[in-house]
Amino acid sequence: MKVAALLERAVQRIEAAEQLDGLSSLVSKALRPVIRPGVIEDTLSGTELTHPLHPMLVTVPIGAWSAVPVLDLSGDRTAARRLVALGCVAALPTAASGAADWLSTQGAERRVGIVHALFNYTALGLQLASWRARNQGRHGAGMALSLAGAGALAASGWLGGHLTYAQGVGVDTTAFQQLSAEWTDVAADADVPAEGDVTSAEVNGVPILLARRGSRVVAMAGRCTHRGGPLHDGEVEDGCIVCPWHGSAFSLEDGEVASGPATRPQPMLEARVSGGRVEVRRAEERTLRSNPVGV
Repeated sequence: MKVAALLERAVQRIEAAEQLDGLSSLVSKALRPVIRPGVIEDTLSGTELTHPLHPMLVTVPIGAWSAVPVLDLSGDRTAARRLVALGCVAALPTAASGAADWLSTQGAERRVGIVHALFNYTALGLQLASWRARNQGRHGAGMALSLAGAGALAASGWLGGHLTYAQGVGVDTTAFQQLSAEWTDVAADADVPAEGDVTSAEVNGVPILLARRGSRVVAMAGRCTHRGGPLHDGEVEDGCIVCPWHGSAFSLEDGEVASGPATRPQPMLEARVSGGRVEVRRAEERTLRSNPVGV
């Protein structure tokens, strides 16, 4: 059997492993009081960066620990020990940012995420043991432990790639939505509620959100960029629509993220009222939206 098929079979078993749900529930209950919605969660999620923070932080421990075997082979034991320590220190904020992302997953994604984390903590434990062995002068043991840690990190990295590229965790959920560049009738002006409330409509099967801002009707993508939550089920607060799933707030004026854990703004559409009907069209063009592969 090909390696690709073996890997896919393995990850499918993880996705279906309901035995992991009990552990996930315990970890979630322990983490939520620490990673509270608001400043802490937004910071760890990367809300102010407009992209998830976790993928940026992982480069430090991966880079540090990956260079250790090279330094070991070159005989520079001091530099190798220092890089082991650097990776261990950098792993702490990296793990915290990953935990923040994991808290808003469910089902198969949450199961893969918990195994991904277990491999990461295994790698961290092995690297800590390597650092201790090196400090005690047991360089052979330190090298072996570092290599074992690198193996655990490789397994974790593969699962992290699966979470992002196969399951879409951390990806803007509106990236592939195809919206028309032509004015499209979506609703009667009378059906758009007064300011302070919202309604939903569709454009080519893509859900959109309609709301009033003063005398204007505004339109934005109807699914939250964070995890695809239905924004029309959310509440309007301080000029923002709040996602009912994870509490991300988006400005109804321009779609910008007012509070996370979302990192990407909601795509806005141009909207106008003509003959008592609301018409919309896309306000920007992105290749994946306007010219999706296979269409």
